[in-house]
Amino acid sequence: MSRASVISEDDLRWAEHSHEEKFGYRRKSLSAASGGEKLGCGLYEVEPGRRTWPYHYHGDNEEAIYVLEGSGTLRVNDQEISLEKGDYATFPASAENAHQLVDTSGEILRYLCISTMAQPDAVVYPDSGKVGVFVGSAPGGPKEERTLSGFFKVVDGVDYYEGES
Repeated sequence: MSRASVISEDDLRWAEHSHEEKFGYRRKSLSAASGGEKLGCGLYEVEPGRRTWPYHYHGDNEEAIYVLEGSGTLRVNDQEISLEKGDYATFPASAENAHQLVDTSGEILRYLCISTMAQPDAVVYPDSGKVGVFVGSAPGGPKEERTLSGFFKVVDGVDYYEGES
């Protein structure tokens, strides 16, 4: 069991992630730095025109976003909703809450992303027809603790008994 601790975001370094021109962000993992175990919280910065993640939903983890600075467009269940400073949005774990946040402003979008850290979890990506599986550590959790993780095309599914002896 971890002890409660207080950290300052100023003491943390940004982790930068980028994929093509569409996806990219900077993140400070506040929860991991402070010893959080069952509740994740990351501070994100996204440049104009970029998105943090593909459109997705979780099978077990609930997420929430709180906008600190800037604005963007939230795609939820194929609806587009404008978000701006002070807005809070929740995404319970279900297909009806598939979501993606895009910085559609001309400035940096800065927000907190909060999530439960349940595992195992399956993340479904409706646009690309794939699923991510995470066992041993939830999405956003320590990769070195995972006993299984990967991304798979749903169409590649096999029969329950295939390959069994």
